Amino acid sequence: MNPEMTEKIASILERAKDPESGLSVEEVGVVKRVRYNEEKKEMYIVTDFVSHLPGCLTCVGIAMAVMSTIVRNLNEEFQKEFPNLTIQFV
Repeated sequence: MNPEMTEKIASILERAKDPESGLSVEEVGVVKRVRYNEEKKEMYIVTDFVSHLPGCLTCVGIAMAVMSTIVRNLNEEFQKEFPNLTIQFV
């Protein structure tokens, strides 16, 4: 990955916010890795939401809605910065 791409990714992770806390995705730590496959023109966003799930079953539904919003916001930001790539969340 070239330095410009790395800088754009860092900017995305700082801009995208957790709607519940207002913290950046970088601060929350749900994105563990970003991988780029130049041949396939794909970017893989490796996330970890499981370790952030609450123990309360009722609260899990709310947490799932928050996670969905974070993924949607991240996808929008990655598509803006990398319009020619396919973005995959894993």
